[in-house]
Amino acid sequence: MPKSTKTTETTEKNPIPSVWTREQRRPDQPALSRDAIVREAIAMLDADGIEALSMRKLGARLNAGATSLYRHVATKDELMELAVDEVAAEIHVPQAGGPDWRAAVTEAAGSFRTTALRHPWLTLVLGQAGLAYLGPNYMTFSERLAALFTTAGFPEPSRAIDAVFSYVIGMSTTEAAWLTTVARSGETESEFVARLLPAAREASADYDHLAAADARNAGQTIDPARIRDDKFTYGLEVVLDGLALRLPK
Repeated sequence: MPKSTKTTETTEKNPIPSVWTREQRRPDQPALSRDAIVREAIAMLDADGIEALSMRKLGARLNAGATSLYRHVATKDELMELAVDEVAAEIHVPQAGGPDWRAAVTEAAGSFRTTALRHPWLTLVLGQAGLAYLGPNYMTFSERLAALFTTAGFPEPSRAIDAVFSYVIGMSTTEAAWLTTVARSGETESEFVARLLPAAREASADYDHLAAADARNAGQTIDPARIRDDKFTYGLEVVLDGLALRLPK
């Protein structure tokens, strides 16, 4: 049955705002490719964060005017969609059907965390980058996760995935923000923590449980990276323990 004129007009007036739903424009500067634009944008995001990225600055780094960029990428939002999809290719999800679903999910979660810490802006824009999940790399990531959880026997695999990756994204966001703060200090993480620790202990002195925890840890060698790893692993194991109870007996 043919679509009504009204429906067609509505679609034309209100197109879905995503780089994945429009036809790519023909470039007027052959040497400037969309891949090159995205790679340079990611380098800027990794180095200076979201606030530092603009089409004007990106064009200057590529020796191209903003008009040339817009022929490849219509808006900054589209650029962020492309950047998210590009780094999604770095996330490894093991093949479905292995003997240990928990080990496979742990590996996938750890790979996502590693990618998020390599690109600290990633988790901050996942919920804002338009329809980034329609990109081919992100779709591949999602498909492999769906296969992994379905093969493991979860009756509602999408909800199980949401439970795991809500935790992973939340922890990675907090961790990435912390590491960004450390990087801006110009110190190593251990140096930054050593300088911060006296003030933190003084602030917690009047709070019984916090002070007791400080007392238990007094005199111990602090390895911030190991502490972050242990926290992430502990929380993930708790989530997986809960999910295991949802598997059919």
